[in-house]
Amino acid sequence: MKIKDKEFKSYISHQEIADRVAVLGKDITKKYEGKKPLFIVILNGSFVFAADLLREVNTECDVTFIRLASYSEMQSTGSVKELIGLTENIFNRHVIVVEDIVDTGTTLEHIYDLLQDLGPASIEVATLLYKPEAYKKDIGLKFIGFEIPNKFVLGYGLDYDGVARNLKDVYQLAESE
Repeated sequence: MKIKDKEFKSYISHQEIADRVAVLGKDITKKYEGKKPLFIVILNGSFVFAADLLREVNTECDVTFIRLASYSEMQSTGSVKELIGLTENIFNRHVIVVEDIVDTGTTLEHIYDLLQDLGPASIEVATLLYKPEAYKKDIGLKFIGFEIPNKFVLGYGLDYDGVARNLKDVYQLAESE
């Protein structure tokens, strides 16, 4: 499939994603039953994953959204620019940060440090995709959908320069690139 100027191949099907998200939802439900966690969804990329994940969580919870940016086209810029901030009081709350993808960990470290300063009872991370080869931080990831190689992916909320978030499946940059 051609997206803008690059070729992509099917990588993770919508059904595989749905099956894995259902498992993550059950794991979160079990861990947070009776604790009313606050899900902090990182926009834009996490919105599809978050919507599906939250439908699988069967315990009372709250949801909020923040927007951070660290990508330009296909590369991480190495710095994080906060665009929209957190307005909820998270003091003594159990927080679950919802990410679409964790690669270098730069964005995750930034939000984690900001949240730690606000005194939550706990902070865990739920991510659809995790690139262990690229990860350079020490923050533990509790709920991981899929571990993937350090290759560019899009679809299911992830984009290439603003394009292809609406694809049902996850696609990977073709090997010829």
